[in-house]
Amino acid sequence: MKKRTVLLLGGVLVATAVLSACGSEEEGTAASTSPGASGPAAKQEEKSLDLTLAVTLAGEAPAKGNPFEQALAKYTNSNLNFQWIPTSGYDDKINVMIASGELPKLVKVGYIPSIISAMQNNVFWEVGPYLKDYKNLAAQSQTYYDNVKVDGKLYGIPIYRGIGRAVLQYRKDWFDATGLKVPKTLDDWYNVMKAVAEGDPDKNGKKDTYGMMLDKNYNQNVFSTLTRLSVSQGGPNKWKVDAQGNFTPEFMTDEFYQTLKLFKRLYDEKLINQDFAVSDATVIDKAYESGRVALRISGGNAQSMQTNLEKVVPTAVMDAVALEGTAGIKVPAESGNAGILAIPKSAVKTEAEMKRILSFLDKLLDKEMVNLINKGIEGKHYKVEGDFTILLDRDADAKEVKPYRDTLLQRGEAYNMDKPMKQTELFLKNNKVVSDNDKYAVPNPALTLLSTTFTERGGDLEQMITDAETKFIMGKIDEAGWKAEVEKWKKSGGDKLMEEYKASYLKAKK
Repeated sequence: MKKRTVLLLGGVLVATAVLSACGSEEEGTAASTSPGASGPAAKQEEKSLDLTLAVTLAGEAPAKGNPFEQALAKYTNSNLNFQWIPTSGYDDKINVMIASGELPKLVKVGYIPSIISAMQNNVFWEVGPYLKDYKNLAAQSQTYYDNVKVDGKLYGIPIYRGIGRAVLQYRKDWFDATGLKVPKTLDDWYNVMKAVAEGDPDKNGKKDTYGMMLDKNYNQNVFSTLTRLSVSQGGPNKWKVDAQGNFTPEFMTDEFYQTLKLFKRLYDEKLINQDFAVSDATVIDKAYESGRVALRISGGNAQSMQTNLEKVVPTAVMDAVALEGTAGIKVPAESGNAGILAIPKSAVKTEAEMKRILSFLDKLLDKEMVNLINKGIEGKHYKVEGDFTILLDRDADAKEVKPYRDTLLQRGEAYNMDKPMKQTELFLKNNKVVSDNDKYAVPNPALTLLSTTFTERGGDLEQMITDAETKFIMGKIDEAGWKAEVEKWKKSGGDKLMEEYKASYLKAKK
């Protein structure tokens, strides 16, 4: 079974599959009509699909039954009930729902040990054999699907994300005014963080600015700030493998440990927020948008930050550059998806209803839905001028369109879109960095390897180390204490995990 999703090809595929999920005309009722079929069987498909969906939410939930939702429901012939669950604690919430058997009909899940185990235990419908019957889903690259299979089976449709999304976004106006340079080495990072925290770049006479702020998920998954900085310094992406197939976790490498020591020093000198271990992402977002922070390594677009920031600080100027370190431009390759839309068997009892939901997903990749999900409603969120689409209201787009764009299958301009959006120079620059990052993305060699220990205890083992990282940064353990925590991890299953990865790796190379 696979550990997580995959690399470069996975990104392209994921994108495709995501939007493809919704394109069919008819779903096939209890019979087996393919999505584009016509005739008596297709005509039976008149009743609206009642569909509950559980998805993540980073900000404020859109109003129920808003115009966007109405347009989505009308095209897909569905009665939609979105359950918006805050990103913080989302995985725990889904695990509780799985345990209680109270899942909705469509749920966004992550490629994490508990979900992989649920897939192996038949909690979700296997959808792979059905995709050939859906024109948009079938049009996507097979590699895309292969990258998210568990034990060779596909249990959902991934939501596309790029591979090299880590971009360094910074306050160019502050840097220009103070003569600061974009940091590359860890010493550079320390010097910039100190200069911003102590130099009053906003000129308000208060010591209220930071070079960077962290939230409590600062070291989680591939989005980990520690991983991103460590990789920029030549470190591995989660795992390192040698010619003999021996695996070493990133936290046992010198590059990672030096990065960890940097953040301990920043914490000791109060150059990062002292409450980072309990801060929600939304709180930190507001701090950035209020003009108090200089740098961010982000997977989002700098234009969004610029738009929100200039409401508070009209003279603020954001910029975006590649994350470059001592090893040149290096970013951790991400899995190529932002979750998977899966169909729980506890909520969807019949094959016929499962097919209807696949048809709903397929329709999301029809031209009409690709344009709706990416642009919103014409006249309200955008207008068309010549060969381009012009955004009319960025705030309305962020509140009324983006939540759906982030959680539904969306393929962007790469599939079935008319007249691409006309974007700002900053937006295009940020996107070019992301696109160019594909060439510099460092893969995780363990991403698709089999490991029983990971499936059964991966979450606990990861929590053991992420907790130790926080303790080290906050000074609750010293270097000896850190090494003791690593040894504890090894004895608790880490050694076995490394052995299983080696066996799986060598087997795959034969």
